Amino acid sequence: QLQLVESGGGLVQPGGSLRLSCAASGFSLDYYAIGWFRQAPGKEREGVSCISHSGGSTNYADSVKDRFTISRVNAKNTVYLQMNSLKPEDTAVYYCAVTWGMATMKSTLYDYWGQGTQVTVSS
Repeated sequence: QLQLVESGGGLVQPGGSLRLSCAASGFSLDYYAIGWFRQAPGKEREGVSCISHSGGSTNYADSVKDRFTISRVNAKNTVYLQMNSLKPEDTAVYYCAVTWGMATMKSTLYDYWGQGTQVTVSS
């Protein structure tokens, strides 16, 4: 059974850091591009970051550029999102997703999704 499982979310104070993980089971991530998305209450899902299947190409939303870093370790079948200097506006459910195609911030082009992990930034 193909499955993506996000972990690493939680409650953090403004300025703090979290590292999200997206672990795949039932299939290999080697040939997939990966995206991280988030959805805050009452808002549409938005692209946060994406990484090519080789890891050689990454992209970030302007709102997280220079604060978040996406990476992947294919040997562990896992993708990470390091989030630093967190702000209250980063509060959302974070999802990872995979696509056979090129890495993109367009959620409609992704094939499989995880269940999400909650990130809350609050003092």
